[in-house]
Amino acid sequence: MAAGNVNPFNLSDSEDEADQRAEDGAHIEKSPSVGTQGPSSNNPFSPQADAEPPALLVSSTRTSPSVEGISVSVAAAAMTVALAETRVSVDVIAAQLIRDHYILTALEFHTELLESGRELPRLRDYFSNPGNFERQTGTPPACKDQGLGPGGPLNRAGSISTLDSLDFARYSDDGNRESDERVAESDTQERNKNYSSHPETQEPIRPLEKRALNFLVNEYLLKNEYKLSAITFSDENDDQDFELWDDVGLNIPKPPDLLQIYRNCGSALPSPRNTVDVAVGVESGELTGNYITQKSDLLQQQQTEVVEELEYQISLLNEEKQSLADYIKKLQSEIQSLRRTVPPPPHDQGSQPNPPSSSTTPQPPLDNGQYLDIRVASEPDNPPTESNPPTQTISNPTHTSSQPHAKLKSRGTVVFDQPNRKLSPAFQQALLSFCKMSADSRLGAEVSRIADNEESVMLMLGRCLPHIVPNVLLAKREELIPLILCTACLHPEPKERDQLLHILFNLIKRPDDEQRQMILTGCVAFARHVGPTRVETELLPQCWEQINHKYPERRLLVAEACGALAPYLPKEIRSSLVLSMLQQMLAEDKADMVREAVVKSLAIIMGYIDDPDKYSQGFELMLLSLGDPSERVVSAIHQVFIPAFAAWTTELGNLQTTLIPSLLARIEKLLKQGEHGLDEHKLHMFLSALQSLIPPLFSVVIQNAPFTHRVNLQGDIPPIEVTRFPRPASPLQDIATIVGSRETLSALLILYDYQLEHEGTTGWDSLLWVVNQLLPQLIDIVGRINVASTTCVHEFSRFFWRLCRTFGKIFTNTKVKPQFQEILRLSEENVDALTGNGILTKATVPIYATGVLTCYNQDEDRKLLVGFLEDVMTTLSLSHAPLDSLKASFVELGANPVYHELLLTVLWYGVVHTSALVRCTAARMFELLVKGVNETLVAQRVVPALITLSSDPEISVRISTIPAFGTIMETVTQKELLERVKMQLASFLEDPQYQDQHSLHMEIIRTFGRVGPNAEPRFRDEFVLPHLHKLALGNNVQATESKRIDIATQLFEAYSALSCCFISEELMVNHFLPGLRCLRTDMEQLSPEHEVILSSMIKEGEIKVENRGIGQAEGSVSIAASLVGEDAKTKFLSKMGQLTTSGAMLANVFQRKK
Repeated sequence: MAAGNVNPFNLSDSEDEADQRAEDGAHIEKSPSVGTQGPSSNNPFSPQADAEPPALLVSSTRTSPSVEGISVSVAAAAMTVALAETRVSVDVIAAQLIRDHYILTALEFHTELLESGRELPRLRDYFSNPGNFERQTGTPPACKDQGLGPGGPLNRAGSISTLDSLDFARYSDDGNRESDERVAESDTQERNKNYSSHPETQEPIRPLEKRALNFLVNEYLLKNEYKLSAITFSDENDDQDFELWDDVGLNIPKPPDLLQIYRNCGSALPSPRNTVDVAVGVESGELTGNYITQKSDLLQQQQTEVVEELEYQISLLNEEKQSLADYIKKLQSEIQSLRRTVPPPPHDQGSQPNPPSSSTTPQPPLDNGQYLDIRVASEPDNPPTESNPPTQTISNPTHTSSQPHAKLKSRGTVVFDQPNRKLSPAFQQALLSFCKMSADSRLGAEVSRIADNEESVMLMLGRCLPHIVPNVLLAKREELIPLILCTACLHPEPKERDQLLHILFNLIKRPDDEQRQMILTGCVAFARHVGPTRVETELLPQCWEQINHKYPERRLLVAEACGALAPYLPKEIRSSLVLSMLQQMLAEDKADMVREAVVKSLAIIMGYIDDPDKYSQGFELMLLSLGDPSERVVSAIHQVFIPAFAAWTTELGNLQTTLIPSLLARIEKLLKQGEHGLDEHKLHMFLSALQSLIPPLFSVVIQNAPFTHRVNLQGDIPPIEVTRFPRPASPLQDIATIVGSRETLSALLILYDYQLEHEGTTGWDSLLWVVNQLLPQLIDIVGRINVASTTCVHEFSRFFWRLCRTFGKIFTNTKVKPQFQEILRLSEENVDALTGNGILTKATVPIYATGVLTCYNQDEDRKLLVGFLEDVMTTLSLSHAPLDSLKASFVELGANPVYHELLLTVLWYGVVHTSALVRCTAARMFELLVKGVNETLVAQRVVPALITLSSDPEISVRISTIPAFGTIMETVTQKELLERVKMQLASFLEDPQYQDQHSLHMEIIRTFGRVGPNAEPRFRDEFVLPHLHKLALGNNVQATESKRIDIATQLFEAYSALSCCFISEELMVNHFLPGLRCLRTDMEQLSPEHEVILSSMIKEGEIKVENRGIGQAEGSVSIAASLVGEDAKTKFLSKMGQLTTSGAMLANVFQRKK
């Protein structure tokens, strides 16, 4: 009998024990046979008196007894009552001592019995189970007599379970229990005596003691925020799992933490009073009949308790007897049916088969109370005797899975050869005791009893798996998943099932993707087998327990499990508890991969939810996920959650009435709040959600069209063009998946195009909503966004592109383009007067050009795009309107090389235009286009056009080409091309006709400052720096103060940008420093505070020239990097950035201080 399964109060007369018996009545285990009775004796300490009655040897985890146990229990009850008239059983005395907490007296009593060779199982099991002392919180009477306070522990360390006195190996799961139990107890007593006399002496730490202390130390470090120490400690003990106490290997509950042990250790110290060793004994005459007569009241009470206990057991056994009788009848009927089909096996003529006695008549007990029987290969209820040799009974099955197994199980009793000997049963059993078998340990008990039906197998697995799992390598523990799940499915005990599922979720400390998939597959199989109720009561609590686990892999397992189990949960739980769990994890978990899994599980919930009241909660979850900082979470929301949520809102009828209008309202509110600064991140968030709703919206339109009743899937259905729809982000956004199949979608598309082209939209409410409500609202929103925001323009362009490509070319040409054209109103009469047509300067132009006109790339579509851009360029130029909308169109289209030729065609239209204003606009647009066009096109198309414009009769047109020429010098590497550009710029600077062109000089200086740091070094050294020096020198003699201020300002910015470049010593001396000195001369008169900055720059340059060795070692001359007056320079530049081009404003800044 394993110590961990022993209840020492089997004979207790307390009401608590009776209640516990009532609770465990359904789990009574069949007790082993105890052999035959020994001879009766008048000595109260005879073996018969010491023996525990058979019915009292039942452990606390009992199952239904056999029929044999019923008769034995009744006989034992009658025998006990008869003996109680003359003497008291030693076991009754032991139970009374334990019940009244006379622990020390019971221990001495146990020692006396051991010395006399009559060990009592009750005392042996009680003192060998440390759990009995850990749970002891009351104050025994003995302790009160010694003067201890309430709850004080005993002063004898020998009977208290402490870490240094506990024999951990006895309760470990390693199976090393071959040593005799008496020897172990003798060692324990010797150790206790040594401990009492020499408290300072300690034995070397045992492995299990070390693992227990390691667990407590790690727990202490984590609770007190010593996380780094705990991590280091865990790494140094990588062979131990600090998550589970069961991994320690002890069959005892987890002890208190170190702090509690420390606080309680002082109270267990011996009293400072003088103590002496005393011993108590029992004289043989003290327990005679006279003594019983004197204590008749006590005897009467004990007898009453015994009778009540036996009556309780009789009632339980009667019930069990009835159930067993029914089961026997069932088995007998099955045996008869099997006998009709399978003939009985022939018997050996020399042997006499015996019927299985374990199920018919009880055998006389052989046990004298000291467990002398050794379990052999046969059932423990059939001890071998001369007339009854060891047999193995194979019960008839109730279900046969295959023919070989059916043949195996249909055999009757297995009969062994009987020896022709006349050995006594006692001698034969004593002889067999020399076979080295261990049936008294937990593992030995499991090995010795072979399960004979499915339920017994499940019970055995439930008992053994918790001990197997900690000893399996972490990398191979997933091999246990099928065994754990099968046991958890079929085990009859809820507590055992809960323990097994707890083991499943804690099987691997940090499960990887493959291990999590195995666990989830098992959970789904479990859910399909047990049904929604058990999934709710057994699996969900395991998820809830680990929702805040410290390892993200475990929280990831919980998030994935919630989604995998959603189809198998009750709908009320699915839309309440599980939804709340996932919402909490989405808001609180810090790991991106966990939140990503949460979003995907929420999508599955949305696919199964049917409570309309949860719509608002789902919408808030969508917004919360869209605002997540992690890209993988946002990707999951678009790929999985929004399609699932849209499918639900479609069923509710809320897609067009609630969901899309809610997002549009938030965009409009954002635009109203962002007049001085738009939150582009939120705009992107809402617009991306709208873009993900385009496929569900189109599905609603075609599935609610007037032609749906005419869909015919019979015959040949043409396949859908590959480019008909934009590539979906996930299978859930594939319209074919939404409507059911590609065949259905193809049939619907044919009818859709025909309806739009020939029959119109009358009665087509879902499409009319898109045309009359959605499109006008979107066009109005587009007109209010900032055209200078490249991000906003790009986002809306992509949205309209996907919308038009999804709804098709006919819809785009007949429904979308007319609404934009009506808004833009491009006509000849509006060319000279842009009054009332300010929409051309808004973002509507680039979004219409790049989002609608580029959806299809056929010749007529390209011609329409070219014509639109030419009209916009002409209109804006002649109206002197800002060119921001045109620039935004060129930037967006120029990002795609497919449109470079088209844009050059538009610009050439401007180059040859009759209006100088249009030609100026075309020249400035070249600057935007040069950066993205390959050098071949630059040489063949761009430079010739710019050279043509540089010789334009209008000086303004020529000046407009300078930024484009500068950009070419910055980006192109062909020497011939650079020389052509250099010659053209030199003509601007050296031609006398441009000597007094202030605007041209301003544009050249501005261009030099912009492209100089990135241009070819030779161009910078030979062209830019010398000409800046000339311009600075000429500005000193400028008579007009406003022009002088403008040139000085541009020169200061250009020199500041070029100061960070490598400048040779020769250029520094000949051009850079002289140019700075000329500029300082201007600043002395215009702005003394900037004169200080220039002086510092000049001084720094002179130092660099003097220290040429240092300059060569550094490889560059950074003049403005370490200036003392850098703050003044920054202040100056920031002030300059706030100024307009007004000469009066500049004059106020640069006026001389008085």
